Amino acid sequence: MKSILIIGMGRFGHHLCYNLAKLGNQIMIVDEVEERLEPMLPYVVSAKIGDCTNEAVLQSLGISNFDICFICIGTNFQSSLEITSMVKEMGAKRVVSKATRDIHAKFLLRNGADEVIYPDRDIAEKLAVRYSANHVFDYIELAEGYSIYEIPPLPQWVGKSLKELSIRNKYRINIIASKENGHAKIMPGADYVIREHDHLMVMGKNEDVDKIVSRLRE
Repeated sequence: MKSILIIGMGRFGHHLCYNLAKLGNQIMIVDEVEERLEPMLPYVVSAKIGDCTNEAVLQSLGISNFDICFICIGTNFQSSLEITSMVKEMGAKRVVSKATRDIHAKFLLRNGADEVIYPDRDIAEKLAVRYSANHVFDYIELAEGYSIYEIPPLPQWVGKSLKELSIRNKYRINIIASKENGHAKIMPGADYVIREHDHLMVMGKNEDVDKIVSRLRE
């Protein structure tokens, strides 16, 4: 459980707050519009109406007491930049700021953000990968050039164990889980036999997984 501050309660701020609350975190939310705070009151320990570009408002929040401060202002970059900078100067342990453009991200990182997130871009990339390939059920980007894909097995894998297939050596990927009918087996052992209707969670370089996806199209 972490103590979290969310500044800016637009659509993204709402979704972030709700999901963090479901995971048991203690959350304080701030926005200058009261109506944006009201729907989230059941999920937070504290809510404050205020303009966070005002240094006195930020000082009153006790910034250094939070494990993470999220700056979720997407429509006014100047405000996001100012708040990010002031929050860091006030002793924030970790600052995560929302950006909509690469140039914004660069300025945010230079002015106090420890991490910058692109919710719209990230969702668009994930959907593009998922819906461009008939054989990709889901996709999670891990780092530059590495991802987790949820894919069906190649036909020649069915009925054989991971040890027989030597998938890591032959295909340079790792199978980290298999799912069938909603039931998952995490980190299957070498004796695990792949079934026809398995959904395999494979992790590796995008270029290596793409080779497998291409073979599934054949």
